[in-house]
Amino acid sequence: MAQTALTRDNGAVVGDNQNSQTAGPDGPVLLQDVQLIQKLQRFDRERVPERVVHARGTGAHGEFVVTGDISRYTRAKVFVPGTITPVFVRFSTVIHGTHSPETLRDPRGFATKFYTSEGNWDLVGNNLPVFFIRDAIKFPDMVHSLKPGPDTNLQDPNRVFDFFSHVPEATHMLSRVYSDYGTPSNYRQMDGNGVHAYKLVDADGKYVYVKFHWNSLQGEKNLSTAEARLVQGTDFNHASRDLMEAVARGDFPKWDLYVQILQPDELGKFDFDPLDPTKIWTGVPEVKVGTMTLNRNPGNVFQETEQSAFAPANLVQGIEPSEDRLLQGRVFSYADTQLHRIGTNVMQLPINAPKVAVNNNNQDGQLNYGGRTGTVNYEPSRLAPKPQNSRDQYSRLPLSGSTQQARIGRTLNFRQAGEFYRSLSASERKNLIGNLAGDLGQVKDEDTRYTMLAYFFKADADYGSRLVQVLKADLDKVRQQSATLSE
Repeated sequence: MAQTALTRDNGAVVGDNQNSQTAGPDGPVLLQDVQLIQKLQRFDRERVPERVVHARGTGAHGEFVVTGDISRYTRAKVFVPGTITPVFVRFSTVIHGTHSPETLRDPRGFATKFYTSEGNWDLVGNNLPVFFIRDAIKFPDMVHSLKPGPDTNLQDPNRVFDFFSHVPEATHMLSRVYSDYGTPSNYRQMDGNGVHAYKLVDADGKYVYVKFHWNSLQGEKNLSTAEARLVQGTDFNHASRDLMEAVARGDFPKWDLYVQILQPDELGKFDFDPLDPTKIWTGVPEVKVGTMTLNRNPGNVFQETEQSAFAPANLVQGIEPSEDRLLQGRVFSYADTQLHRIGTNVMQLPINAPKVAVNNNNQDGQLNYGGRTGTVNYEPSRLAPKPQNSRDQYSRLPLSGSTQQARIGRTLNFRQAGEFYRSLSASERKNLIGNLAGDLGQVKDEDTRYTMLAYFFKADADYGSRLVQVLKADLDKVRQQSATLSE
């Protein structure tokens, strides 16, 4: 292979990359040494701000092939049978930092960027099907409680459960996180979920509500706490390494995409709010849509994986957000944080750029290389009209009532946590009890500890009683406090 000369950023060849320019053999270094200055400048700026959440991650390229037919529900071309769409997926842990062990107990992010023929669609979800909270106004508080304390820089169960003792709807998600599902064996052997309800909209503007689920064709495999410790002791990059090595050897991981579908008039038939992200849609059948295969590793991890910017705001015609209060906040927050983290023109980077032409009036900003030309950077205009189609407008949602600030009407905070507990095997229940008691036992505040025990007892009496036994708490007190809780 022919050697290529080393150059500076402007393409000029570097004469000497081993020695700085100096004033004679014994004099100081010269400011005119452009190669020295440029290398130090670029090195000082190699890191972009770390993601506040989902900082630790890895990614891979692939394709999504549609095999099922849900085209009657949506005009989105990504779902036309037979369509093949390029994708990029980033897997991650949520709370811990960039180089934290991948064995830590945490939800796992599962974010998929579809480069569709109508623009990019990002399905940004987790391995678990529900979430801790139902309103985006609590998201910063939740993350602050789960992150290391500002005074100690240590994650602290006292802070975690102090917050969640005021958030009964988190009982379901906490039960899943503290089960073995909170420590997946790797990224290939875990499912993915969109978590939120979305809307699929047809050509006439009629919509249905859907939930998305990635089913791993490698099966699901999780680690017990003891197994996770053994893995961490030998390789704290094990999940990233597993994915990259599997793709490199041609053992391409695959997931089937399923959707659950509800008509708008079916939302009122549940005894909980189906748009509540702390709930699953029990009993609603799944329909297979297609299969995703990951078949190529990034050529440059920073450029492709770390600069990849996912946001629920990246939607295409025929897919819309539902009225889920947490999703509504994420639509703003995720896109906004990428503008801060990477820059105003983040969508012009190759990993984020759609495969279709972009025709907007955005202008200038840091690192803009979009190549726009012409005098018209506004709309409407007779000089350069941009045709619009009323079919591309958002669907219409019937509304009534007044503005308000109040919780949702059908909370049902505990039932599904109990159903999840009872779905576990005996060994999985034992692990859940041990994992949860290990952290809850560190909580010093008695009111916090007993409030949490009452939540788990309300979910399932055996669940709560076993926690009480391990923690040597007062079962009668837990029963009494649980009895005061409403669903």
